[in-house]
Amino acid sequence: MPEPRAFEIEMAIEKLQRQKSPGTDKIPAKLTEAGGRTVHSEIHKPINCIWNLKKFPQQWQELITVTIYKQGDKTDCGNYSSTSLFSIT
Repeated sequence: MPEPRAFEIEMAIEKLQRQKSPGTDKIPAKLTEAGGRTVHSEIHKPINCIWNLKKFPQQWQELITVTIYKQGDKTDCGNYSSTSLFSIT
């Protein structure tokens, strides 16, 4: 399978949900998008390196899991949901 191409990285960045909280890298999606081709190119380089090495960086294996209260009795675990934040870059 060939390396990801620059336009594929740009398409993936365009699909990011901008209103979501940043992950472990603390970089919001809208900042990544606003960086334009310069930032997209700098993201593309390590992606290809990772692709060729066939090994995920440790940071990509780390998540921040947050529990969010929905409604109802706060002592009932069923009234909570969780979400995971991870690095997008």
